[in-house]
Amino acid sequence: MTTNSTSTITENPVWFITGCSTGFGRALASHVLELGYRTVVTARDPESVKDLASKGDALILKLDVTDHLQAEAAIKAAEDKFGRIDVLVNNAGIGYFAAVEESEEDQVRRMFDINVFGLSRMIHVALPSMRKRRQGFIVNLSSIGGLKSFPSLGYYNATKYAVEGLSEALWQEVEPLGIKVMLVEPSGFRTDWAGRSANESPHHIDDYAATADLVRKQLRAISGKQSGDPLRAVKAIVEAVESANPPHHLLLGNDAFEGAVAKLDELRKEFLAWEAVSRGADFPK
Repeated sequence: MTTNSTSTITENPVWFITGCSTGFGRALASHVLELGYRTVVTARDPESVKDLASKGDALILKLDVTDHLQAEAAIKAAEDKFGRIDVLVNNAGIGYFAAVEESEEDQVRRMFDINVFGLSRMIHVALPSMRKRRQGFIVNLSSIGGLKSFPSLGYYNATKYAVEGLSEALWQEVEPLGIKVMLVEPSGFRTDWAGRSANESPHHIDDYAATADLVRKQLRAISGKQSGDPLRAVKAIVEAVESANPPHHLLLGNDAFEGAVAKLDELRKEFLAWEAVSRGADFPK
């Protein structure tokens, strides 16, 4: 692996990855095992990932990130087995399709519990050891949907915006202690996110047919045909983690890059158009 004077990652690193049954989690676990890295492979159903044990030095654990006791037990088991966790990858997450008005509160709360509170729970239980060692790396899976919102994904966007805000504060708190934090922001990749991992509301309001419903149908239709290659994506994640100067934001995919830059341009244009009004809200000097 790559080494450098500023890296927080040691030789023969230990990676801990949530949500490994499908998608990015499974691809990343497979890749780092093939690199020879010690890897904690977690899933709500350990049977779904037990085949990965043959790829290298893997610890297969049951983990539902919404269960605090399971989160604590998984981190402890990893530290007992390998002595430490060098890279925590918070990948577990789900999606949900619905216009904001169509959305069901119980489904939205479940998604927040996994995508936001589950992620933060893993950070809480992993950080004490990282702080003690003054070393570690936290990778939080966000989305281009954490920077730019889309019809039909309002509450999913809200979970990813929350991950963005939490991560930005976190890196300001822990980087002086030797711990790195990185957001990964993919666009469409050939995982089963839109095909199986994202529920949708059964309530469809006709007024949203040309906005939320259209986007939902488009995303369902291209599931499995997206331009993003998961293998290239996970290689990019490892490259960024091992680099001398890891980014805080790692965009993955052309659509993510172009969408993020377009959002920056839109914000700048609007901010400047209303600059006088914005600045005028202070007490006069």
